[in-house]
Amino acid sequence: QAIRDTIEETPPELVADIMDQGIVLAGGGALLAGLDRRTAEATQMPVHVADDPLTCVVRGTGRVLEELDTLERVLITEQYTRAPR
Repeated sequence: QAIRDTIEETPPELVADIMDQGIVLAGGGALLAGLDRRTAEATQMPVHVADDPLTCVVRGTGRVLEELDTLERVLITEQYTRAPR
C-alpha cells in the first residue's frame, strides 16, 4: 500500500517514467524472497532489485555528496517533500 500511496502523490510525468522503466527495490528488504514479484503484481509495473541492494543507497549518497555542486540544480526541492505523517 505504501508504494501505491507514493505513486499517487508522484507528479504524472515521473509516474510515466516509472511505468516505463520500472521500480527499483534497494536496501535489505529488497532481498526478501518474492518481494519483487509481489510488488510487480500489486503495481502492474516492472520491478527490479538493485545491484548490491545492501550498499547501493549509501554508495549513491556518497557520489551525490562528492558531486554536490554539479548536481545541486537537479536534486529534489522542498516542493516535492511532504510533511511526516
